[in-house]
Amino acid sequence: MKKLIVIYFTILSAWILPAGGQDVSPEQQKFETDRTNDYASQLEKYLSSYLVTQYDQRAASAWHRDYSSIDAFERSVIPNRERWRDVVIKPPILLKTGALTSKPYTIEGIKGEWIELPLGELTTQAFLAFPSAGEKKGKLPLVIVQHGIGSTPETPFRGGGYHEYAKELLKAGYAVLVPMNLMSVERRNRIERLCRLADISLPGIELARVQNLVDIVLADPRIDPERVGMWGVSLGGMATMFWMPLEPRIKAGVVSAWFNQRKNKMAVPDERYSCFLETTEDHAFFTGWLTEFTDHDVVSLICPRPLLIQHGKQDRIAHWPQVIEEFEIAGKHYEKLGISDRIEMDLHGGAHEAIIESGIRFMDKWLKK
Repeated sequence: MKKLIVIYFTILSAWILPAGGQDVSPEQQKFETDRTNDYASQLEKYLSSYLVTQYDQRAASAWHRDYSSIDAFERSVIPNRERWRDVVIKPPILLKTGALTSKPYTIEGIKGEWIELPLGELTTQAFLAFPSAGEKKGKLPLVIVQHGIGSTPETPFRGGGYHEYAKELLKAGYAVLVPMNLMSVERRNRIERLCRLADISLPGIELARVQNLVDIVLADPRIDPERVGMWGVSLGGMATMFWMPLEPRIKAGVVSAWFNQRKNKMAVPDERYSCFLETTEDHAFFTGWLTEFTDHDVVSLICPRPLLIQHGKQDRIAHWPQVIEEFEIAGKHYEKLGISDRIEMDLHGGAHEAIIESGIRFMDKWLKK
C-alpha cells in the first residue's frame, strides 16, 4: 500500500509541478523574459492611461460644483466628500473606552502634558502645551501640529526643516496639540498592508484617533473651540489635506512640503522630482485616490476654509512649476466664490521645510480676528 502511495504522488507531482532541472537555452529564456516584460509594460501603460491621461475627463463627470454661493458650493460637493471618506480615507469607528489621562511632559524646555485616551485596543496620544502666562489672553486659539514620517511629536519643537515651529506658535499665543502618528516608512508600509486587507487606511485610523482627542481638548475652558487650525509638514501636510475635508472643526490649514501635482507624483517618473511609483513607500498608495481626487480637487473639499500652501523650489518632492499649475487650479474654486484671499501659496527658495513667518501670519489672519 505504501509503495502505491509513493507512486501516486510521484505521478501527481510530475503533472502539477513545473519541470525542474531541464536546460533552457539562453534564447528561450530571453524570449520568455521579453514576453513577460512586454506584458508588464502593457499593464503599466493601461493603468497610467486610466490614472493620468483619462483623469481630467473622468473627474469632470464626477464633480458637479455649484459656485452660485458658498452654501450651494458646499452642498454640491457632498457626494464627493462622502466618496473621499468612504473610498479613500475610510476611517474606522473608534470609540472612547476610558478616561483621558495626563502627565507632565517637557519637550526642549517646553512644559506641557502628555495626554492619552483609550480607544478599545488602540490609544490616541499627543502633547498639549499652552503659551506662557504672559502670552495668554482669554480663550486661546489651538493649532494641531502634525509631524512628518521621519519624526515624532518632539520634532516640531526642534530645528532642521521644522524650524521649531511649534515653539513659535506658542510664542505667538497659540495652544498646540501635537498628535503622535506612526513613524517610519517601514512601519507605515507594514500597517498599511493590513489596513488594505481590512478596507480602511492608516490616515483614516489616525484621523479617528485625533478626532476623539479633539472632542475632549476643545472642551478645555482655556481653548476657543471656534478657532482651531492645523499645520502639518511633509506627511503631516498629507494629514492636513486628508483630514480637513472630513473635520469641519479645523477652520484654517497650512500644508508644508506636501501639496503636489498628484498624478505625476504618484505615477509619472521624472528626473526632476521623486515619483512614489519608483520608491519603496507603499504606504503612500491609497485605493481610489486618483479616481477623482488629485490635490486641486481635494482642496475644493476644504474650500471655503482658508488654506496656505508652502513649497520650496529646492524640494525634490515635486517640480515646482507643476506645483504652481496645480495651485492655480485649486485657487479657481475660491476665486469663483469671491474669496480668493482665503487661499495662498508661499513658494520659497528653500527645500523640504516649514516657513515660520508666512505660516504664523496666515494663522493670525484667520484665527485671531
